Amino acid sequence: MLAAIVHTSAQAREARPPRSVRLRLWLPLTPLFLLLAPLALLFAPIVWLGLPQRPRNPYTAALAIGRVLLSLGGTIVDVEAPAARVFIRIF
Repeated sequence: MLAAIVHTSAQAREARPPRSVRLRLWLPLTPLFLLLAPLALLFAPIVWLGLPQRPRNPYTAALAIGRVLLSLGGTIVDVEAPAARVFIRIF
């Protein structure tokens, strides 16, 4: 009798469709980067003084990093797997 119960419960688990997990994430990073940009410009000379080989202009590096971070705006990451789907949108 116990074997019949175990057998039917195993069949019931196989009959159910697997639940997929959906994760939708919206990250408003562009406004955050714009708010933090003045801090990067303020700390650029301090970082420049801490480097053993000093580049010519610390503001050039800070602006280049800012351009890269701001260019991430509009990026969409969409990953589909059998058990999960992940959708990330960077604003």
